[in-house]
Amino acid sequence: MTPNKKSAQATRSVFIGSALALMVACGRVEDQSLSPDFDPASAAPRPQKPVQVFEPNRQAFFGDLHVHTAYSYDAYTMGVRAMPDDAYRFMRGAEIRHGAGFGIRLSQPLDFGAVTDHAEYLGMPRYLDGNKASSWAGILNSGQPLKITAHYLYQVLTKAGSPETLRDRLDLPEGKAVSAAAWQAIIDAAEDHNRPGEFTTFIAYEWTSMPDSDNLHRNVVYRSDQVPERPFSSLDSDNPEVLWNTLDQQRAAGMDNMAIPHNGNVSNGRMYEAQRFNGEALDKDYALQRNRNEPISEILQVKGASETHPMLSPDDGFAGFEIYDQRMRKEGGMSEPKGSYARDALRTGMELQNRESFNPFEFGFIGSSDSHNGSSSVEEDNYHGKLPLLDGSAGLRQGKTLLLPKDINRGARWSAQGLAGVWAEENTRESLFDAMRRRETFATSGPRIRLRFFAGWDFPQGILQRKDYLSLAYRQGIPMGSRLSANENRQQSAGGPAFLLSAVKDPQGANLDRIQIIKLWIDKNGQSHERVYDVVASDNRRPDSDSHKVEPLPDTVDAKTATYTQQYGASQLSTLWRDPDFNAEQQAAYYARVLQIPTPRYSTFDAKTLGIEPPEPISIQERAISSAIWYRP
Repeated sequence: MTPNKKSAQATRSVFIGSALALMVACGRVEDQSLSPDFDPASAAPRPQKPVQVFEPNRQAFFGDLHVHTAYSYDAYTMGVRAMPDDAYRFMRGAEIRHGAGFGIRLSQPLDFGAVTDHAEYLGMPRYLDGNKASSWAGILNSGQPLKITAHYLYQVLTKAGSPETLRDRLDLPEGKAVSAAAWQAIIDAAEDHNRPGEFTTFIAYEWTSMPDSDNLHRNVVYRSDQVPERPFSSLDSDNPEVLWNTLDQQRAAGMDNMAIPHNGNVSNGRMYEAQRFNGEALDKDYALQRNRNEPISEILQVKGASETHPMLSPDDGFAGFEIYDQRMRKEGGMSEPKGSYARDALRTGMELQNRESFNPFEFGFIGSSDSHNGSSSVEEDNYHGKLPLLDGSAGLRQGKTLLLPKDINRGARWSAQGLAGVWAEENTRESLFDAMRRRETFATSGPRIRLRFFAGWDFPQGILQRKDYLSLAYRQGIPMGSRLSANENRQQSAGGPAFLLSAVKDPQGANLDRIQIIKLWIDKNGQSHERVYDVVASDNRRPDSDSHKVEPLPDTVDAKTATYTQQYGASQLSTLWRDPDFNAEQQAAYYARVLQIPTPRYSTFDAKTLGIEPPEPISIQERAISSAIWYRP
């Protein structure tokens, strides 16, 4: 054994021993969420969703395009045994077994979804485990934290579950057969659960590139059942441009697809960097290829928000929402904000458009969960975490059931979010995929808020009071995700374009606080700027004429009981707004953000369950964020 290997083994042994010693010293808090054990026979029947008919003015559908099952190496080694069939049953409203043994279900079914297991080592951990039923759930539910930790450290921190071992096995004929069978099972589950008009599935997977531990992950989604024989993984290439080349070739062969970036927040500035993967300068061909392959980006999910960061948007009072900015490596360290967040990327793209006449970052927004439990863990009062062994219970998340080192217990800093909102004519693969392609999408942190956003030159006064306002909005304007063409006859006399906004609360959720517009623009020197406008608010609040902001509503959250009241806020908000600072000569982009009133965060519900003081923040303001509308002179 080499000195380096001996040193590494010694370090590992010391670390394991220290962790076990800490476990002995750690008092265990009663963690009610670990019991009772789930009995499938007692599960409530899945609710039947009505078939939704074709709607020419489009309707909002909510889904999750980022869910992992036992076929993903990290999910399996963390105790997940849910299969793609389980994931789709969960999305459709059924109760399934969590990796920690208890039953989980959504408060209301989703409209669409996709299982996106990691293409790398697909199905391999089950192969290494002899494809036998695991005792993880029993271990977690046993209340034996030492045993849990020992298993965790063995799987994750020793060579038994290392990528080197997995790759060696993957190259063997039986390893290739295991991955091929897993891919076919994912396809079969999607086909079995696809119900046009009721529930839509997409065949998909995750391409998991991590150069220097920087997150460049993409989910690859297919429009139909025409898919490749195997997923293209980061083991084939960790370069996004090579992935796009592959996807271009697949589309040419009849396999329509798109890639959806996620977690730019932990990319260390590389997800939306203003250079190519190899460090060369961007060009028009790069921009065209990127936009062709990545029309939307996931900006809200369990591992944090990627809309913007307080360091990038210091004047945005709501920029600090669910920030997770630590790099995904053992050493940790802050992920560089510049190049990591969607708003900054839109600004960079506009600067490139102004300077170079191409824009590689003209993308729309969605949310999705990135759950690794075969589920969508997006409800604050019903949160069951991302990975069973890290955050699968209230006690694990809050560090009270067992004590894990901070660099491992990331679950305490994760979030209960998000979902994809899509405006489509009907709930089918074709209609939803085409809506995503044209970027008529929005991200939500979990609530089913219906957010509309249009722009146009000729909207009549009082349009929102008309029964046919949606038909007029589509006929005389453009929806979110579109480009607004300059109109020389209208832009000066009408005082610029009008923006039509409306939002309706989740019927099962909290009231709405306000709708904002985030404006991005380029000045005469080619520099980008941003400004947040409160454009309509509840409770008769009016924006200040100078700051364009409204006064905050009282926070009614009771930390001890994890409750809030609906005495403030509105069930719906709408307005027709014109930019008071519009300049017809300036390139600009606008997107909408609607905020709920303050409600308890999942950690506050955890504290109530455990009988402890809740950590900060006690409350959050859930939200929905639209794709942008771009204006070019």
